[in-house]
Amino acid sequence: MNVQNPKEVVSHDPLTKWIAPDCNGANFYDIDKSLQDLTRIYLEDDLREHMTPHFQRLGEITGTKIDDWARTADKHTPILHHRSPRGDWQDSIEFHPAYREMENVALGEFGFARMIHRPGVLDWHDKIPHTAKLVFQYIFGQAEFGQLCPISATETTATMIDLYGDQELKDKYLDRLVTQDMSNILKGAQFMTERTGGSDVSNIELEARWEDGAWRLYGEKWFCSCADGDLAMLLARPQGAPKGNKGLALFVMPRHLDDGSRNKYRIARLKDKLGSRSMASGEIEFRGALAYALGPTGAHENRGLKMMMTQVALSRLSHGARAAAMMRRCLNEAMVTARNRSAFQEKIYYKPLLRRQLMKLMLPTEQALSMTLYLGNQLDKAEAGDQHAERVARILTAAHKYRTARDNIQVATGAMEVRGGNGYIEDWVNAKLVRDAHLGVLWEGTSNINSLDVTTRAVAKVGAHKDLEEELMARLDQADDLPGQFKGRLRNTVQLSVALADEVGKKNIQTLARKASSAIYHSTTATLMATEGAKLGAAGGDARRLLLARMVLDHRLSSQDPLAIGNIKNEKDVTDLLLADEPVSLDKALEVFMG
Repeated sequence: MNVQNPKEVVSHDPLTKWIAPDCNGANFYDIDKSLQDLTRIYLEDDLREHMTPHFQRLGEITGTKIDDWARTADKHTPILHHRSPRGDWQDSIEFHPAYREMENVALGEFGFARMIHRPGVLDWHDKIPHTAKLVFQYIFGQAEFGQLCPISATETTATMIDLYGDQELKDKYLDRLVTQDMSNILKGAQFMTERTGGSDVSNIELEARWEDGAWRLYGEKWFCSCADGDLAMLLARPQGAPKGNKGLALFVMPRHLDDGSRNKYRIARLKDKLGSRSMASGEIEFRGALAYALGPTGAHENRGLKMMMTQVALSRLSHGARAAAMMRRCLNEAMVTARNRSAFQEKIYYKPLLRRQLMKLMLPTEQALSMTLYLGNQLDKAEAGDQHAERVARILTAAHKYRTARDNIQVATGAMEVRGGNGYIEDWVNAKLVRDAHLGVLWEGTSNINSLDVTTRAVAKVGAHKDLEEELMARLDQADDLPGQFKGRLRNTVQLSVALADEVGKKNIQTLARKASSAIYHSTTATLMATEGAKLGAAGGDARRLLLARMVLDHRLSSQDPLAIGNIKNEKDVTDLLLADEPVSLDKALEVFMG
């Protein structure tokens, strides 16, 4: 990647040439050759051709205006105003205009929350598939992480009302949740966590009482995302319902009532967060707030948690896309820094140890992109009624969320280190990327929760690992351009990973849940990247993903002797090809690959 910086100001101070630029001013789609290649695999030709100008347009806006707005909104955090000038309780939240500008682009101009719900967005004749939607989020997320939370909450709130709401509720809210008219839009929120627990929702104490023909909420929530949301999804326990998960019901609560007055809840305070500072998170006190139930709410028929997991799954996939986006930005920042920063008489890009460090940033970044687009395809198939794809998505979504959230932290920290001391200074984007990266391991389940979801639920209860094994074997069968020896190695790795997950899940060996989930993720991404690289190379394109697949096998799924030097020559050859701007032919990839 050779990023120019159109915003760089000519300086007469000769010392400024020693400070490397950043990626601000670049088109984040045009500089992403991996994304351009993979859209040829994961998007139908007519859809890809139609969307490419829109990807390019968003890439240009993201690398310039959105990147500027994101940094401004990060420094000018939301302000809570409890009372109006006349003393009325209003709990209004003031956002910097930069935050509203980003909303207008994402929700208004590009219709992020509308894409999968209504045809016609960006002049596409049908609803836009999840895969293409994730491409837009991936581009946008390279500049702004926090805004993608309310975007996802708005989109998924519409999904939940569409799936589980009655007709009256749909008529009241659905069209406004998915509109691109910013003067009429309703934005979603998620109010789940209580002081009694985050991931352990069985301890939820928020009570729903049936009063005068309506549900009223009493209690509090401790960590509420998008505190200014117009419609909040939340779990509560109907009065008289049993303790534990089975007693929970799912509700949607409006910020304003039909007459325009405020609903009966208070925003106690906003959270002073480490990252995602542009988005308002707060604590909520419910004082008889009106709410609408989704699905049954009788004392012995509550299915709130089960329904809520639909939104959780979609949110986890969105988090994976955000992590992939941030890792791409981190990698791009590291590359432009390495190519422009000099030390010890040459650009650090040519330093052998620094080149190896760049590969440690590149590998998880490319894994995350492949998995994000692949999961988008699986979700599209699942929504069309493919139960096999539904089970594949079931196991991989949790594994994707778990692995990318952790990898993102390492990649963000590594990119900061490449920039050096400047990376620790808030003048540069690296510090923000490091702060934002840490949130991924908390939202929608910690690493432990997501890895246990893979083994104790997706594997032990659903048997989704068998569907995944079948899917990956089929992909290898169809990859005619892969050498038989490498196919055999991939097959064996997939089988061993699935067997490990099967044993850990069935025997409930919880201490190995992370190991098993990582094995599922790495064996899947190795297979994806190998087949992607072979397909692209066979068509005369760039086969470098084949080399990335080899690196996953060698460095993520094979035992390494900590006291052995290893195959330095082959590793250098692979690194040189992957860090070069020129595409790698299939023949060259196979030559180095088999070396």
